[in-house]
Amino acid sequence: MFGVRETDAASLKEMLDNKAEKKVRLIDVRSQAEFAQGIIEGAEFMPLHTLPARLNEFSEDDQIVIYCRSGARSAQACRYLSENTNIEALNLRSGIIAWYQAGFEIVRPTAEA
Repeated sequence: MFGVRETDAASLKEMLDNKAEKKVRLIDVRSQAEFAQGIIEGAEFMPLHTLPARLNEFSEDDQIVIYCRSGARSAQACRYLSENTNIEALNLRSGIIAWYQAGFEIVRPTAEA
């Protein structure tokens, strides 16, 4: 999506399963209500509107993959990171919808989120 590096659901699944070269940090930028409905296992909850205040929580040592429902908000998050840090995150193309449609598991988030 317009200048943002992307990955698809199958490639993300492979990265998560194979423990890619860099640690994969999965960020969910949806709303609290959306997050509560189900997540990709291991995802961290970081609503899009909180991203500017949390830039110091990102490391260039991690492979960051950001997702939302359809890929639009996560593309905004990736663009924001690249414009304001040295971090280029990957956007999950078509979001958690594509993950689900590919047949991959969605789990309930833990109470900590």
